[in-house]
Amino acid sequence: MSTVSTAEHKAIFDRRESEVRSYCRSFDTVFVKAQGSTLHDADGRTYTDFLAGCSSLNYGHNDPDMKAALIEHIANDGIAHGLDMYTDTKASFLEAFERIVLKPRGMDHKVMMTGPTGTNAVEAAIKLARKVTGRRNVIAFTNGFHGMTLGALACTTNDGKRAGAGGAALSDVSHMPYEGAFGEDVDTLKQIGAMIENPSSGIDMPAAFIVELVQGEGGLNAASPKWTRGIAALAKKHGIMLIVDDIQAGIGRSGSFFSFDEMGIEPDMITLAKSLSGMGLPFAALLVRPEHDIWKPAEHNGTFRGNTHAFVTARVALEKFWDGDRFKREIAEKAEVLTGALTRIAGYIPGAKLKGRGMMQGIDVGSGELAGQICAEAFRNGLVIETSGGHDEVVKVLAPLTTPMEQFKTGLAMLEAAVGFCVAKPIAAE
Repeated sequence: MSTVSTAEHKAIFDRRESEVRSYCRSFDTVFVKAQGSTLHDADGRTYTDFLAGCSSLNYGHNDPDMKAALIEHIANDGIAHGLDMYTDTKASFLEAFERIVLKPRGMDHKVMMTGPTGTNAVEAAIKLARKVTGRRNVIAFTNGFHGMTLGALACTTNDGKRAGAGGAALSDVSHMPYEGAFGEDVDTLKQIGAMIENPSSGIDMPAAFIVELVQGEGGLNAASPKWTRGIAALAKKHGIMLIVDDIQAGIGRSGSFFSFDEMGIEPDMITLAKSLSGMGLPFAALLVRPEHDIWKPAEHNGTFRGNTHAFVTARVALEKFWDGDRFKREIAEKAEVLTGALTRIAGYIPGAKLKGRGMMQGIDVGSGELAGQICAEAFRNGLVIETSGGHDEVVKVLAPLTTPMEQFKTGLAMLEAAVGFCVAKPIAAE
């Protein structure tokens, strides 16, 4: 444990770190240690983590089996950096991914190692879709978030994020309404089809659809299987690549390994990152159907395309959590508890409603100001939780999927107490 106080640590951040920093402004302490779903700060306080590195820590902090495998790899002078050369750790990861993830689903996708973050995978997907189809336009959706580099940012809709481009062109992307964008009574799928098929709509025939089936930063809007299959059918009809962005919604977060499992679709490409490494190490990849894998050698590359240390931990994560359906059942059990708790908590706020699915759920409280107050009060009482949505109006629960049930329920009780405090309504004893 650190012997230096939070105040002493913070001096260097205020003096030297860029103003672009953000999460630390909500969680104004210095974290020094983490295990499972518990964080410790420099002043000796403990916190329950309901943010999980924005879904980068679906298996919690410092999983002991992943940690042991990584320590062994490093202690034995295993390869630390290998560009895209062949290594034993890459082979072991790919063999596990093929056996545990791809083959049971009848998927034959190639695995493209991109740069280390999700936006790198999105950039690769967009570039490849344009290369395959010979078209330029990409259709993204309202409330979508796909990354902060310029190509991915063009697909992102949040005006605050887009403003960071400093006036650079964010072009060759058309934004269409997501399911429910104009209310439940408006058939956005029908609108999208009409716009694509009308030669006078002003929408160039796209190279790709890029879609999150649960919109993490956009407010936990969840696409239905029917709408998802409709988008897939439009893509197939018009030769449009279907890119599912599973960077935040994948790796178990929305209930199964992929957010589209059991929806009856097979995307042309899937972007993965965040929890792909298993323990928060940088690792992103693009899954590509073999017929679309038309890259020439080094036509898309990057110095850190494939993190050898992440291959080690990612393999352990697959073998430990996904070789069988036990973990999926555990996620479903926690998701049911989460739905029940959030339903009860939403009752404190007139007009509040549940959003999302699986372990990617939250409450739209109708106001960014109120949502911010709730998260701030929760943090004061030892719970790390954040907001999302176009106006930051959704209090979003992204607890590690491995959170022990007792701690999970305690964290939800802390959230309930924060909501009760902020709306000045006493919480009834159970």
